[in-house]
Amino acid sequence: MKYELASSTWDNAEREAIARVVESDMFTMGKNVAAFEESFAAFFGKKYAVMVNSGSSANLIALASLFFRKENSLKAGDEVIVPCISWATTFHPLQQYGLKLRFVDIDLETLNYDIEKLENAITPNTKMIVTVSILGNPCDFDTIEQLCEKHDLILFDDNCESMGAKMGGKFTGTRGLVNTFSTFFSHHISTMEGGLVLTDDKEIYNLLKAMRNHGWTRGQESDSPIFEKKEDDFFEAYRFILPGYNVRPGEMHGAIGLEQMKKLPNLIDKRRKNAEYFVALFKDDKRFIIQKEIGESSWFCFTMIVRPELALERKEVLQKLREANIEHRIITGGCFLKHDVIQYYDYSVHSRENADIAHDRGWFVGNHPHDIRKEIDYLYETLKNF
Repeated sequence: MKYELASSTWDNAEREAIARVVESDMFTMGKNVAAFEESFAAFFGKKYAVMVNSGSSANLIALASLFFRKENSLKAGDEVIVPCISWATTFHPLQQYGLKLRFVDIDLETLNYDIEKLENAITPNTKMIVTVSILGNPCDFDTIEQLCEKHDLILFDDNCESMGAKMGGKFTGTRGLVNTFSTFFSHHISTMEGGLVLTDDKEIYNLLKAMRNHGWTRGQESDSPIFEKKEDDFFEAYRFILPGYNVRPGEMHGAIGLEQMKKLPNLIDKRRKNAEYFVALFKDDKRFIIQKEIGESSWFCFTMIVRPELALERKEVLQKLREANIEHRIITGGCFLKHDVIQYYDYSVHSRENADIAHDRGWFVGNHPHDIRKEIDYLYETLKNF
């Protein structure tokens, strides 16, 4: 038997959507992308959505927008709090824009911020908190929002792993000033490659649209607050106002996204049912720490950590998984402080002990948007007498 890490969420609906784009002979960003953005924003109850070519690009332009807004903009050298565990491109844009990162430890059960340590890590220099709901499990947003309000901090929510999760009845990816999503193959919906930024702020919305599209004025509304139109239409057609990028998606990505959004509630429901089964089997296993759900997780995958007090080594478990053809990966890239690239960062470390444990003793196996009870049984039987 093979227990795979991820599987496709596509069927004929997505293939037909691609065919319609091919038949239209219009492949660059257009009406399908616009319709998907509108659908995505409506589903999550936000005013504006901007689609780009990846979740990494979503993080990039979301951060960039905060540097170019007229008031309370970020600047190089500002301090931003980040969790020790996340994907690399949570962190890279922060470094590329000259911010100083302050790393805070995780809770070993939820894998999200240790809230007490987060609060203690805030300094007079802190300007922003970056939240990451690890692998579908919501952060404690009620408390984090209170901290942001108390200390006048920006909340940047990197929700790329957690589409469809909820905390306090609210979707993750909706509570920040800017909120980012990924629609890569293995994520909750897939548009081949893709990502989105959600916001309620009109200025940021227009900054995002300019930043994804060369930094020019094309695509701005007539009442855009980020520039004043000049009389020379010839020049206006190619007028650059920001140091932007080209991270636009294609029409195929938008067309596929429209079909995927119709499926999202059911896809999340299947993942949650699989999770119930996984938790029932492993919750009393004294060898492993499994992720403790807070709120309503959208269960990207299933994490396991060999308890640090045990002599059992992770490498022994992973060898058993390899022999059984059970695919597995490090937890969200592991502790970022352990990666070589950290040498290029300006940073401080408030706390990291649990992140190191998760990095050295943890892994995850896949969850899927269909019934995988047989695969979970296979995992359980593989490890039962180990």
